[in-house]
Amino acid sequence: MTATITFIGAGNMASAIVGGLVSQGYPADSITATSPDTAMLDAVSTRFGIQVTSDNCAAIAQADIVVLAVKPQILRVVCEELRPSLDAREVPPLVLSIAAGIPLGSLQVWLGEHVPVVRAMPNTPAMIGCGATALKANTLVSEAQCQQIEKLLSSTGIVEWLADEELMDAATAVAGSAPAYFFLFFKAMEDAAVAQGLPRSTARKLALQTGFGAASMALTGEDEPEQLMRNVMSPQGSTERAIASFEAAGLRKIVAQTMQDCADRAREMQSLFGEK
Repeated sequence: MTATITFIGAGNMASAIVGGLVSQGYPADSITATSPDTAMLDAVSTRFGIQVTSDNCAAIAQADIVVLAVKPQILRVVCEELRPSLDAREVPPLVLSIAAGIPLGSLQVWLGEHVPVVRAMPNTPAMIGCGATALKANTLVSEAQCQQIEKLLSSTGIVEWLADEELMDAATAVAGSAPAYFFLFFKAMEDAAVAQGLPRSTARKLALQTGFGAASMALTGEDEPEQLMRNVMSPQGSTERAIASFEAAGLRKIVAQTMQDCADRAREMQSLFGEK
């Protein structure tokens, strides 16, 4: 029997998961999305053919899986709104939270100690089926439910289960926020190529395709990224000089500090928006 899924929120990440599910043949009439924004609801209904409503509590009444896809700033209010409906259920639904920075402990307090909850850290490439999502479940989630969530999210890309929830901040730094790092790097490459005379459209295509190709090689080959880098380099060649320039500028240190800052902010968000 197909599980019924309700998305609380109908923004980009909710749309990414819904789109992935529908494209894989998941029945659209088994999916509901909620939002106070009628234009957003109209958009996802038209695009995917799913059910939509502005009534959160009614939407979860019969749902097997509830996906919390709202901003962390409002998640507590949303959870507390849902709590009576969850308490009224003899068997609570499986809840999946994709809100950044909100730990399982807070979700458990807001939703109820009896509710099975999975915390996820997806990223925006999920919108095109190329995402990377880190997952951690509370102790109430069964093995079958873990498999259910994994199957659901695999429609948007790869999924990785974490042994410890504290690793979610590191996962945020290496995956959740990381698409922005690459977009920044691509833009910097594009601008540098334009400064050297290439048309912007050509510079952009070359930079993006090169990034795609390099990532594909790293994903499908047996060599480590460091070795793949060395395979491009020739003694006293242009690539060797480029890499030496990166090293001299402290690129590795910059990346390490960037990811540390990202993880630190993710931890701060737990204090700001988590259970108090």
